[in-house]
Amino acid sequence: MFSKILVANRGEVALRVIRACKEMGIQTVAVYSLADKESLHVALADQSVCIGEAAPSDSYLNTERIISAALVTNSQAIHPGYGFLSESPDFAALCAKNGIDFIGPSAEIIALMGDKNKARQTMQSAGVPVIPGTELLKNTDEAAKAADRIGYPVLIKARSGGGGKGIRIVNVPEELDNAFLTASHEAQEAFGDGAVYLEKQIKPAKHIEIQLLADETQNIICLAERECSIQRNNQKLVEESPSPAVNDALRTRMMEAAAAAAKAVGYCNAGTIEFLLDGDNNFYFMEMNVRLQVEHAITEQITGIDIVKWQIRIAAGVPLDFKQKDIIIDGNSIECRINAAAVGKVTFLHVPGGPRVRFDSALWTGYIVPPYYDALLGKLVVHAKTREEAIRKMQAALCELVIDGVPNNIDEQISILSDHRFVKGDYNTNFIKERGDF
Repeated sequence: MFSKILVANRGEVALRVIRACKEMGIQTVAVYSLADKESLHVALADQSVCIGEAAPSDSYLNTERIISAALVTNSQAIHPGYGFLSESPDFAALCAKNGIDFIGPSAEIIALMGDKNKARQTMQSAGVPVIPGTELLKNTDEAAKAADRIGYPVLIKARSGGGGKGIRIVNVPEELDNAFLTASHEAQEAFGDGAVYLEKQIKPAKHIEIQLLADETQNIICLAERECSIQRNNQKLVEESPSPAVNDALRTRMMEAAAAAAKAVGYCNAGTIEFLLDGDNNFYFMEMNVRLQVEHAITEQITGIDIVKWQIRIAAGVPLDFKQKDIIIDGNSIECRINAAAVGKVTFLHVPGGPRVRFDSALWTGYIVPPYYDALLGKLVVHAKTREEAIRKMQAALCELVIDGVPNNIDEQISILSDHRFVKGDYNTNFIKERGDF
């Protein structure tokens, strides 16, 4: 087992990893930008190293400085959290080159699954259902012919990246040229890769993902599903597990497909297979996330499995000590992402409590939200015996949560949880648009 791990991230996910390490008796090293010198992850780690100015390119995306910090502190491994370098094959390879364990899959697997086109081909070969679509497109003429063949609406999608960037919906032929060029340009700017392909848009659809763990012996365990359909601009707002749309038979089918996907690429560590589910219970592979998911906490709540600890154990060569039959879904869990609408100073913070209420956050009274990073302030998570009870618990927790001084989306989350479609579990990825919340 590792004795010291460097956490190459910030905010709540850095705290999450540091806490897991403390419980495992592992020392931690925090890296931080000048904007984060007063942050909680710096205070809680055993050691800390400043790696640059506030801009991510000067700090959390600066691979050389992070590797140097790991070497100087004699860190044996690096946990990338999510975002930043967590899906960078170059960074994973650089860790290996310097004799540092990367807590995640290999650079080769990250590269394969980061190439959406190759990932799609791999899944087809493995017998995993994929959305009807194309290979990489050379120009708008090819895209137009493919769209006519597949049928509108279609999606223009970037080969690289994620987070909703490089994706455009095309409802009619007249929209295609602009969508193709815009998606390609956005992908080039964001990921340095403007290659795009086309897929049929599954509409209406639900966004369902399967969390899995896989060790070096290719023991692959699926930890049930998460429902992630409530999104704005492809950014998730509310997640729950289990999904109200998935019964036992469908869950089994989806987990079998997810396991086949992981096995096809020789996956090792924690990962998530994302599917689209149509109204006839047909599901289609979208992508594989080769890192810790923001919403991993709800899976931990219903299974009792600490995903972060198992990421670390697997990276250290420890095999999973349980089988698929040992995984039991216990109750229902919901997560609401609390996002900042603007920067500001937290003048008052009150965090809700009570049994099975969890707020993963790096906030404190007096904390100044910087403008350089993502808008996530924290993740409010509840767990209850039934979905109805979980909804009530989340509504109560949201009403109790107070973050003064920083405009945020707490009121919106209360509204979402009170919507009759959410209460019934009858919602899809169009939920936010249909509400008129933009």
